[in-house]
Amino acid sequence: MKRNYRYLVLLLLLGFASCSFTTKTFSDPDKDKLLVQVITYVLERGHFDPKTLDDNFSEEVYNNYLQAIDPLKRYFYESDIKEFEKYKHNIDEQLKEYDITFFNITHERLLQRMEESKVLYKAILDEPFDYTVDEEFNVDYENKSYVNSKKEMRNRWRQQLKFSTISNYDDLQTEERLNKENDPEYVLKSENEMEKESRESTLKSIDNYYTDYIDDLERSDWFTMYVNAVVENFDPHTFYFAPEDKDRFDQQMSGKLEGIGARLQKKMDNVKIMELISGGPAWRGKELEVGDAILKVRQEDEKEAVNIVGMRLDDAIKYIKGPKGTEVILTVKKVDGSTKEITIVRDIVELEETYAKSSIVTKNAIKYGVINLPKFYVDFEDYNSRNAASDIKIEIDRLKEQGMEGLVLDLRNNGGGSLQTVVDMAGLFIKDGPIVQVRSTGEPKEILRDKDESIEWDGPLVILVNELSASASEILAAAMQDYKRGIIIGSEQTYGKGTVQNVLDLNRMVRNNSNGDLGALKLTTQKFYRINGGSTQLEGVKSDVVVPDRYSFIDIGEKDQENPLPWDKIAPADYTLWNGYFDYDTTIQKSKERMSNNEQLNLIAENAKWIKTKMDENTFNLNYAKYKSKLDLNEDEAKRFEKISDYKSNLTYSSLPYEEALFAKDSTLKEKRDRWHESLTQDVYVEEAVNVLEDLKNAYTLKDEFASTQSKTDIKSTTAKSAKN
Repeated sequence: MKRNYRYLVLLLLLGFASCSFTTKTFSDPDKDKLLVQVITYVLERGHFDPKTLDDNFSEEVYNNYLQAIDPLKRYFYESDIKEFEKYKHNIDEQLKEYDITFFNITHERLLQRMEESKVLYKAILDEPFDYTVDEEFNVDYENKSYVNSKKEMRNRWRQQLKFSTISNYDDLQTEERLNKENDPEYVLKSENEMEKESRESTLKSIDNYYTDYIDDLERSDWFTMYVNAVVENFDPHTFYFAPEDKDRFDQQMSGKLEGIGARLQKKMDNVKIMELISGGPAWRGKELEVGDAILKVRQEDEKEAVNIVGMRLDDAIKYIKGPKGTEVILTVKKVDGSTKEITIVRDIVELEETYAKSSIVTKNAIKYGVINLPKFYVDFEDYNSRNAASDIKIEIDRLKEQGMEGLVLDLRNNGGGSLQTVVDMAGLFIKDGPIVQVRSTGEPKEILRDKDESIEWDGPLVILVNELSASASEILAAAMQDYKRGIIIGSEQTYGKGTVQNVLDLNRMVRNNSNGDLGALKLTTQKFYRINGGSTQLEGVKSDVVVPDRYSFIDIGEKDQENPLPWDKIAPADYTLWNGYFDYDTTIQKSKERMSNNEQLNLIAENAKWIKTKMDENTFNLNYAKYKSKLDLNEDEAKRFEKISDYKSNLTYSSLPYEEALFAKDSTLKEKRDRWHESLTQDVYVEEAVNVLEDLKNAYTLKDEFASTQSKTDIKSTTAKSAKN
């Protein structure tokens, strides 16, 4: 489809913003101060609803930053906090003067306290825990006070470590009991042996946490946390990307990267292969395996390899990744212990799980289509290379070739993405017309339209959503609902994100920058509105048929975040309802009746309430007998929900012919699709969506028959009148 848009920047929910709004020159030899200078300038002049930098703002940044760097309150003492408090209402002034004193002081103290904690946790885990002592541990860290002494700090760590270890201890108890049941001659470990082994397991885990994560964090990583404590105070979706984070964001949005095609993880100073990405060069080469450790990396034009053992994972990845067509030579310690040198030619790797996938579902010999869309992806460098809208069009065509008579578009857990793709995608289901309205501060609204009169799919349409369907997902669902083009099935409301972000490359703001990469700022610049004038901000999209799910009673929407922008509305756009002759009202009512009597959904609702009560529990007993008693009680209560995972529908799911052809060469893809189809057979929501499609199809058929009968009656009546005349 070809569409002419005048406002390219406006059409990207997360696109690249122009920096032409400023002619200010930025310069500072200190990179951190320069970053603060640029970001505060952009926020004040570019944010949709800029905040006043005052004492209230300062206090929020202060609290959020301390919460971010010490969430469990196991590093800082009350004396540290009292020392920091003199900056509580002064951060706003520091930001205006590009002063980072508050960060410097807290960062220096944090590093000191973390080094102290390493000695502390090792000493605590060197001594046995007494599980006969009757004591409770509260995990409501937010309302905990900071400790006043080293004795209190030791006790806090002791309780946290004991709480972590008691789970290991219980696992060993269970394992030993099963070993004895399976082998009557098995010699059980003693209580002391199990207690010691459980502590050693906790020690290994926390050692790994410090070695592979905490110790790898550099000053710039902590400063990024500070900057985000500032920018997120404007709204939940304004966010600073350090250079490495920006690269990851681009990969997530495009679903593509250049490299060897392997997911890596750092474990005990070693960079290990977690997964080989299907279709990537490492997967094609068949020499690398999951579990292999990369020891050294050499480029094709270099003689000496770089040892990456102990290196930060982000830094190691920089050596391993590279442009398409270049060679990288890896020295690898294989799973079997041998060492091998492997040469891989880098290529563009597509992350299959990013992209839309489809399946045929058969009910009563009628074929329907299911398309799952994880996000509204786009390649910002080249929109036409591959994007969610063009892929959905292709999948619809493939499904139509197989005789699809109704379509389910699954947007559950889809957090959004490109605004241009959602406008294009909505156009696949209507002739033409407005899709969404966009407003900037102090500017007249813009109406983004589908101008292509072709319709890719004019049959029955159901869209599945849940509480995590956000942003672009909400735009599509709202547009189809407003046009009465499709039926929305899902949570009471979607996430409630009605704001538009642009990504600004901060390096463009600084001429002749010699300070290194400054990263990027994702900035809220606009709000979007439904074509009926309402905002999805906070309120989301209300489903036509509300069904419970695991998130029904959990606070995870926009309204539950800090500093969300308010709800409002504007004048509606001029649009015409879909004239597809589907009986939506009757179909929705029939679905509601089915859902109210659905045993599986009622059980899911009960489970969601039960999970909420468990999540709200903050106090746990560290006496093993009482801990075990509560654990057994929870397991007994949970048994009544086992039927949820046992559920199976009578629907049959199958891959399309083009994928079937790929399976011969790609067994990993086949395995992924088999797992997906298995999950679909257990999915009561997709099952009901197919029921709704069937009702829509039957209602449409009845109307056709009625229209045909009525037409014949009119002809007979006209003929009779003519005869009389």
